[in-house]
Amino acid sequence: MLSRLKALIPPTWYGDSSPIRDAILTGCATSLAWCYSLYRYAKLQTRINTATDGWLDIAAYDFFGKNLSRSAGQSDELFRNTIHTNLFRERGTRQSIINILEDLTGKSPDIFEPSRPQDTGAYASPTLAYGLAGGYGSILIPYQAFVTAYRPDGSGIPYVAGYNAASAGYSDASRGEYASQDMISGLITDAQIYEAIASVKMEGTLVWVKILSHRTDGYPRLGIDFTLDESLLLEYSQW
Repeated sequence: MLSRLKALIPPTWYGDSSPIRDAILTGCATSLAWCYSLYRYAKLQTRINTATDGWLDIAAYDFFGKNLSRSAGQSDELFRNTIHTNLFRERGTRQSIINILEDLTGKSPDIFEPSRPQDTGAYASPTLAYGLAGGYGSILIPYQAFVTAYRPDGSGIPYVAGYNAASAGYSDASRGEYASQDMISGLITDAQIYEAIASVKMEGTLVWVKILSHRTDGYPRLGIDFTLDESLLLEYSQW
């Protein structure tokens, strides 16, 4: 900016060296440079592909409301990828529930639809085995599904030992250190899992959800051990 301003003044007016002129022009150039940097920053915030900082959070809120928020410590690039993924995500299908839970937790859910023969199996067929495959089905409860979701395997706070642990050592791999919630990796709440399912399931359907920390043997029994978050039932499942 300073060079551009000096180029507008005839050199014969002040000669090659003029401290007073340069001081005045430097003050003007500094203000103009700040205005131009603000313009460039504002221009970036007009598109999701270039938005940064809190403006990217505002863009996510415009599209998804409270259903998509930045995780603690998540960078702009990772959060931008999350926004893009959810903008073009498949919805309204069984596969969409599988996809979003795999993206969120890293684990594939178990889905059982009591009116779907591929899930229940059939007598005299290889798709049914007591305690191994298939399950009790019913056509009296259509448009419903039972989803078993699994919490992600969080890694806690890497390299930091627990309080009073003998392995804690200063600057060692298992060091002792003051920690906060923001340092925990892999933290996904049950509420986020409920919201993820509700955001992609087909309208007019009822999805019962069970959340486990680890996969267990056995298949879901109809109507047993499944709960539904009442707020999600009222908000998403009554049409």
